[in-house]
Amino acid sequence: MSAPIQPDQYASLPNGIRLHYASAGEKGKPLILFVHGFPEFWYEWEAQLGEFGRDYFAVAPDLRGFNLSDMPTDLAAYKARHIVDDLRLLATHLGYEKFILVAHDWGGAIAWNFAIALPQLLHRLIIVNSPHPYLFMQALATDPAQKEASEYMNWLRAEGSESALAKDDFARLERMLIGMGEGPAPWFTGEVREKYHECWARGLTGGVNYYRASPLHPPTENHPGPLKLQLNSADFRIRIPTRVIWGENDKALPKSLLNGLEDLIDDLKVVRIPEGSHWIIHEQPERVNRLIRGFLSE
Repeated sequence: MSAPIQPDQYASLPNGIRLHYASAGEKGKPLILFVHGFPEFWYEWEAQLGEFGRDYFAVAPDLRGFNLSDMPTDLAAYKARHIVDDLRLLATHLGYEKFILVAHDWGGAIAWNFAIALPQLLHRLIIVNSPHPYLFMQALATDPAQKEASEYMNWLRAEGSESALAKDDFARLERMLIGMGEGPAPWFTGEVREKYHECWARGLTGGVNYYRASPLHPPTENHPGPLKLQLNSADFRIRIPTRVIWGENDKALPKSLLNGLEDLIDDLKVVRIPEGSHWIIHEQPERVNRLIRGFLSE
């Protein structure tokens, strides 16, 4: 039986940010933190909270800029290091020195950075369809197919993108969410769709500011992005046990982004789901739960 979810909780952090979060399970059991991406919010992990709240303290925050969490107006507030700090401070607020981190999409980008900067705070890392930053930087700089697949990022970075996404009752944002305009998704209907619309109506600027604040985007004449970065792969090594779930039918983040991942991680296992899209968490929640539980039992 699923653990009951407590949806309306807040943490006022020492850095001045107030985060909203949902949780399931008892505080004191091992902490497992679930981190959402764009254009989602804590509810992305509803099935995981119910499952892992049975034997963990399962927590899913709204990242800064999303839904019911604070939405700073300063663009610099959305740089990855600040979001990493939010997660560190949230774990401390909850009473934990170390935890398991599970993340998807932009949450995954933050989680990779967290694992690189603060490995001593993590038992293990579980990533769902989110590329390692070093490999993503290389692909954006050198792979024409990846540049084309990621061109939407430059559109999101442009002024006014949040208004365009909200137009006509979030029509364009819905197309993005359900597969880059490929048609309806069975999971995105009824109550779920209503919850997402409620979230989006609270504001989209914070979410698109993640794209605006990041150097990882296809290079343009005015914004060279990854072309101006001089990075050493050794600085991006992951030294904690890491497990990756990848829906291979992801249009924006193709499976080629997994190439070379084993060279950057000391302890890695990858599970590929050929028919899964970027939204595999919604498409096959029970399978995702089984995989996560399998990773945690190793």
